[in-house]
Amino acid sequence: MTVDRLLPTQDAADLVALTRDIADKVLSPIVDEHERSETYPEGVFAQLGAAGLLSLPQPEEWGGGGQPYEVYLQVLEELAARWAAVAVAVSVHTLACHPLLTFGTEEQKQRWLPGMLSGEQIGAYSLSEPQAGSDAAALRCAAVPAGGGYVVNGSKAWITHGGIADFYNLFARTGEGSSKGISCFLVPGDLPGLSFGKPEEKMGLAAVPTTSAFYDNAEIGADRRIGTEGQGLQIAFSALDAGRLGIAAVAVGIAQAALDEACAYAQDRTTFGRKIIDHQGLGFLLADMAAAVASARATYLDAARRRDSGLPYSQAASVAKLIATDAAMKVTTDAVQVLGGVGYTRDYRVERYMREAKITQIFEGTNQIQRLVIARGLAAV
Repeated sequence: MTVDRLLPTQDAADLVALTRDIADKVLSPIVDEHERSETYPEGVFAQLGAAGLLSLPQPEEWGGGGQPYEVYLQVLEELAARWAAVAVAVSVHTLACHPLLTFGTEEQKQRWLPGMLSGEQIGAYSLSEPQAGSDAAALRCAAVPAGGGYVVNGSKAWITHGGIADFYNLFARTGEGSSKGISCFLVPGDLPGLSFGKPEEKMGLAAVPTTSAFYDNAEIGADRRIGTEGQGLQIAFSALDAGRLGIAAVAVGIAQAALDEACAYAQDRTTFGRKIIDHQGLGFLLADMAAAVASARATYLDAARRRDSGLPYSQAASVAKLIATDAAMKVTTDAVQVLGGVGYTRDYRVERYMREAKITQIFEGTNQIQRLVIARGLAAV
C-alpha cells in the first residue's frame, strides 16, 4: 500500500516518489535472495548514492541534499519497507557523518566531508565494545598519545558495515576517569593495524555484515580527532539522538510492510465462505495494527519537526524510538498471526519482518535505556 504522506513541498513529494521507484525496482526484487543466503548486495549502496539518498539531511554546501529530517526519515521508512538491512545501513551512515559535521573544524570538514557525502562512500559507527554497550562510559579501547598522534589498541563490537565501510567513527579512551576520558576519531577503513572479525550470525538483517573491529598498535594522526580530548561521549550521545529517529523510521517501515502483507493475505484468504478480513475478530486485529503504525509514524515525525525547528528533541527522540520499535514488534508478530501457519514459514515475508523488528528494540540504545532517558527528562521538568 502506498502511504498517503503529508510532505512540506512538492520537491519532497517527488523525492519520496523517486525513493519508492528505486526501492521497488532495485531492492524488492533481490531482498529475499540476499537475506536468505546472507550475501552482501554489491552495488546497491552505489545506486542509492548515485540517486542522492545517502546524504539527504546534510547541508548542500558540503554536497548533501539539504533535506529536513522530516523528509529524510520518510525516505528511510520507504527503504525499510522493502529492505530493513539496507535502511539501517543508510541510517548508520548518516549517524557516522554527524560528528565531523557538527564538531569538526572547518579544515577537517573541507578535507573529508565532500567525500563522505559524495554518495560514493559508506560510513560506520563504532561505539560499543564487548563489555560496554548501554554503559558507554565503560569503554576500554584506548588511544594513547604518541609522536604527535595516537596509538590505538583494543576492540569494538556490533559495527554495521564492519569491514566494508570506507570510514569509521571511533570512540576510544584517551584519559582516566569515566565519561570525561573518551575522545572521538575519524578512522579510514584501510588504516594499518585495523582488522575485523567474521560477521555475526544474526537473527535478521543478514545481508549487511555486523562485525567486531580490532586495533593493534594502529596509528592515528592528531588531525583525525574530532572535537577536543574528553568530548567523545558528548559527541556520541548527540549523534545518537538523531540515530534513534532513524531507527524509529526503519521500524515503522518494517511494520508498514508487515501490515500491507497481512491485509493482502486477509483479502485473498477465505474461511467459512467469507474473506478473513470480513471476520470481525481478524478485522479488529488489522485495525489495531494500522493504528499502531500510524501512531508510531506520528511520533517520529513530531520529533523530526522539533529537530528541524531547532527545538530540544532528545526526549522526543527516545519516545519515538520506544513507541515505533515496540509497535513494530507487536505489528509484525500480529502479521504472522494473521497468516496463521504459512506466516511461520519462509514462503511469506512476515516471519522475516518479525525477526527484523526485534533488533530495533535493542540498538541505538535499548528500549529500557529509552525509558531511562524519558524518565530523567520528566524528573528535570
